[in-house]
Amino acid sequence: MKYYLTTPIYYTNAAPHIGHAYTTMTADTIRRLKRMEGFDAVLTTGTDEHGVNVERAAQAAGKTAQEYTDVIAEEFRRQWRILGLTIDRFERTTSARHARCVQELFIRCRDRGHLYKGNYTGQYCIFDNLYVNEAKPGDPCPECGRPTETVSEENYFFRLSAFEDRLLDLYESQPGFIQPETRRNEVIAFVRQGLQDLSISRTSIKWGIPVPGEEKHVFYVWFDALTTYMSAVHGENLWPADLHLIGKEIVRFHAIYWPAFLMAADLPLPKRIFAHGWLLFENDKMSKSRGNIVRATPIHRVLGTDALRYFLLREVVFGQDGSFSYDALVGRYNSDLANGLGNLASRTLAMIHQYRGGAVPNGSSDSQIARTATDVTQNALEAFDRFEFSKALESVWSLISAVDKFIVERAPWKLAKSTDATANRQLDETLYTSAEALRVITALLSPVIPESAAKIWSQLGFRQPIDQVRTSELHWGQLRGGQLLGAVTGVFPRADPKASIEQMRRLETEELARQQALLGKTTPSAAQGDGAAQISIDDFAKVDLRVGLVKDAATVKGSDKLLHLHVDIGEPNPRSIVAGIAGAYKPEGLVGRKVVIVANLAPRKLRGIESQGMIVAASMGDGDPVLAGFLEDVPVGARLK
Repeated sequence: MKYYLTTPIYYTNAAPHIGHAYTTMTADTIRRLKRMEGFDAVLTTGTDEHGVNVERAAQAAGKTAQEYTDVIAEEFRRQWRILGLTIDRFERTTSARHARCVQELFIRCRDRGHLYKGNYTGQYCIFDNLYVNEAKPGDPCPECGRPTETVSEENYFFRLSAFEDRLLDLYESQPGFIQPETRRNEVIAFVRQGLQDLSISRTSIKWGIPVPGEEKHVFYVWFDALTTYMSAVHGENLWPADLHLIGKEIVRFHAIYWPAFLMAADLPLPKRIFAHGWLLFENDKMSKSRGNIVRATPIHRVLGTDALRYFLLREVVFGQDGSFSYDALVGRYNSDLANGLGNLASRTLAMIHQYRGGAVPNGSSDSQIARTATDVTQNALEAFDRFEFSKALESVWSLISAVDKFIVERAPWKLAKSTDATANRQLDETLYTSAEALRVITALLSPVIPESAAKIWSQLGFRQPIDQVRTSELHWGQLRGGQLLGAVTGVFPRADPKASIEQMRRLETEELARQQALLGKTTPSAAQGDGAAQISIDDFAKVDLRVGLVKDAATVKGSDKLLHLHVDIGEPNPRSIVAGIAGAYKPEGLVGRKVVIVANLAPRKLRGIESQGMIVAASMGDGDPVLAGFLEDVPVGARLK
């Protein structure tokens, strides 16, 4: 039986970080779980290498687009090798095979009457790869709030508006097509508002796959990138995908555009799309502009990859946003891995070596622990199947706690001192029960912490690799009496919190510098500027910048990126401001904060809400915005000049 799953096809305008690792580690875990269930599981990931963002990033690095994407694609491959992730297919959108698949999809859609040629003049957001039909020159993007660019070009359009009913029927007939439920509801609400036809080609850029017969056109990012899921396994009889694993910010493209493209081409649809939440760094969204992005390899070097895998899957409820911090990581490592699983493995195996010469004793097992292990196995496997990783791991740790308590109550170190036959039998039963429970625990955890589980498995004396174990072998009583253990070594040495965190932070700084050098990035001096046109003092005087106090803030319905604020700038009523800062700031954290707004900007509507000005923020590249602020107390309404 096949099980085909994919990660997003990662965009190559930046190097990989912990957000990429989170998705890919989770996909690797699912692949291992499915293999344990007996599936021939295949995992695809890859790099999305076309588009204006990549073209500009390459120019900034002094490279051709192909040279630039070669470097980034190899960096992704390198990261996954270091982290021990098993990637079956790695597809680049610059491959010849992928180009053929995109062109074939285009021809199938065109021949069935779902494409037409037209012209577009208007605003375009390069950050969201989005045409903003109602915007005027200089208006911000309704999704992210950053400036749009004016484009005028001939395009091929896909008749997305014709698929509203078919998409809604899909979501209704297959409730599990989009998960979790919050994302499904979001997509349904968006489609019910009405869909507009979608541009799938561009003529103003050259870096892309040419449209067959129309070589001045290159394919627009989503028609190109989404097709990678098929091109990666072209001719292998693996399509359709059983699972697309993605971040929540790209759910609409996967749950609306992608099935519509496939419907238009008369091709099978993926079976399931699961959109997980964001990783927050100490409760703030990670962003390049904030400088709080964390990379996985420094953590790997200090605590090991399994520590990070376990932390992310245990600490974060999959599907929701989750917070990462070094303190929490080290704390979870010490409490659960070093003191929990590691301690159970070490003392169980050490006692068998000490009291039974390193051979698993023959004997019965404790019935209560056996029942607990059976229940935990069932509960954990069911939770894993629902992608409730945290709940599954919590269940496994309940078995670890039960066995720890059992060992303390039985006190095998006391039984070993007795010459009584009953005590001898109880010692055999205690040691066998503990070792058999350890076998079940290790096998259940092997998809999550594969490297560490393999070490414990070997110490238990198994010659069969742990990745060949199947769920059918997890029932109680499979450990053979007389089996000789391997040498016992600690798997999770306890970490000193202060020293470990300092080392990870230092290595993070080094890794950032290495990646920056890899991308050819330097920090321009203030004297150089960024090439912006000079203005006069009279031009600057036209902009009315005012200090404002945020009175309240709320999310904008239907948008992950917009917040609606009411800002007091000393007028009779607070200003209504819509800003694309939801990815960087939580509404409750903004109340009472002083900000800077452009007070004389003409009002415009974003998502049906009038915005009476624009909030001022700094941004580096395509990173999250950082609000302008003040070190000293400044009165509300004061003008900046």
